[in-house]
Amino acid sequence: MPTFRELLAEAKSEIREVDPAGAEGRLEEAVFLDVREPDEHDQGAVPGALHIPRGFLESQVESRIADHDQPIVAYCASGARSAFAAQTLSRLGYTNVASLAGGFNKWKDEGRPWKTPQVLTAEQRNRYQRHLLLPEVGEAGQLKLLDAKVLLLGAGGLGSPSALYLAAAGVGTLGIIDMDEVDASNLQRQILHNMDRIGERKVDSAKKTLTAMNPDVNVVTYDVRLGADNVLDIIDGYDVIVDGTDNFPTRYLVNDASLIKRIPVVHGSIFRFEGQVTVFRPYVGPCYRCMIPEPPPPELAPSCAEAGVLGVLCGIVGSIQALEAVKLLLDLGDPLVGRLLHYDSLEQAFRTFKVQRDPACPACGPDAGEIVIAEYDDLCMPHAH
Repeated sequence: MPTFRELLAEAKSEIREVDPAGAEGRLEEAVFLDVREPDEHDQGAVPGALHIPRGFLESQVESRIADHDQPIVAYCASGARSAFAAQTLSRLGYTNVASLAGGFNKWKDEGRPWKTPQVLTAEQRNRYQRHLLLPEVGEAGQLKLLDAKVLLLGAGGLGSPSALYLAAAGVGTLGIIDMDEVDASNLQRQILHNMDRIGERKVDSAKKTLTAMNPDVNVVTYDVRLGADNVLDIIDGYDVIVDGTDNFPTRYLVNDASLIKRIPVVHGSIFRFEGQVTVFRPYVGPCYRCMIPEPPPPELAPSCAEAGVLGVLCGIVGSIQALEAVKLLLDLGDPLVGRLLHYDSLEQAFRTFKVQRDPACPACGPDAGEIVIAEYDDLCMPHAH
């Protein structure tokens, strides 16, 4: 039986090694692959390194590094595990792999760049373990969610499921704007609230529910009316806006402000048994004014309070909004930019319609003038579904 030294010598004979000076010159072009154990990685790593512990290399690397011709520099503490890792990668078809001679210890001793990575706590690893199992999310994605800021317009029918799932996902900051109080008639669909909260401000009720679910989440409340005087200040600094309002004035107001601040908006709306979701990504896809240039007269656009809505529908549409927000935050999949997803709950059918940017759009078109934030009080007042 071969000894460890013999196996190591065999591996090194099959691979290419690079010294720290040569490796540092490849920081911009190569993927630095850290194959150490999590506790070693957490104490310090090459900046920007991809971490896959040696025991998971074979099962995870092809989903994490899809390009088999991508230059890779594998490293461990001293250069032994990375030699075996480089041998394995070559056998998996990776064509440009080197092992860091002397490992991270030599790299660090020579004063080359390193940092202590931002890492999840043991409690967070347990809480988000189903996310961590997804290579498309992983620890880097979860840390990105914890750093993210999402603003929810409304703590009502759509805002409730959106907020709950975004909090559960570990979105670090959730802003919630709503100037209403909890009423018994809300509880048929607004699942952030309960009987004990009737008469409370909705933002306060929402904060209690979300912080009880996930203490990682910082809930910022805005118990104000969203208007031309405050919209730019409120949305500033958020990564994504989830719009759960049910009236045209607020939608136009948010659309124009989001274009100025270049913040994507996940738009959702519901009516009786039907719902729709789309994503307005400023200057990438259409904006709300591309889709609906002028608001219809109030008599042709009854609110949910006038027409009714099936409570469960809110959960479906609001959850889709939360999903689209997470996709935007993690740059996952194909968000609903330029597509309107329509859901008919009675037929149990989804249909997708293409929405094009309007070259003559007065808000986002190439010839559009300066955007002026204005009120649309003559239409109706803001509410959440």
